[in-house]
Amino acid sequence: MFDRWKKKKTATAIQVTAPVTGKAVPLAQVPDEAFAGGHMGKGIAIEPSEGKLIAPFDGTVAHVIKSKHAVMLEDPATGLQYLFHIGINTVGLKGEGFTSHVQAGDQVKSGQTLIEFDMVAIQAAGYPTITPIIVTNADELASNVESQTGDVVAGQDTVLTIELK
Repeated sequence: MFDRWKKKKTATAIQVTAPVTGKAVPLAQVPDEAFAGGHMGKGIAIEPSEGKLIAPFDGTVAHVIKSKHAVMLEDPATGLQYLFHIGINTVGLKGEGFTSHVQAGDQVKSGQTLIEFDMVAIQAAGYPTITPIIVTNADELASNVESQTGDVVAGQDTVLTIELK
């Protein structure tokens, strides 16, 4: 009877565009159980066709891995944190083939280059270049994380839709 006066809770959906150009695939296709099994968090992976990782949103660089193969960004509007991990076991390259353009604490704008990477050198060293994109705190802040697969262009195509709790 009083339903019309109750406040309706509407879920807020956040869309995250691809940080790299390539082919978006389910995390299950990543050749590393920590990512494929969802142990690092929910997300998607992209098989890159170009060696440039960009910021998919305005945010803060929370951490840059010392070997420059991964970066964490926080979206200050939502509190969501994302890990962008270029390649699998690429920490073994000790930074060779990676050029970071940011450091922890930097404020970045959507489309800004975060890391450039030499795909040929990485593959020649025997490492896959598949790039997991993980929402590391999704369990705490999101009620649902959906991924969209297929060919994607960095900064243009949505790869994740996240419903906030």
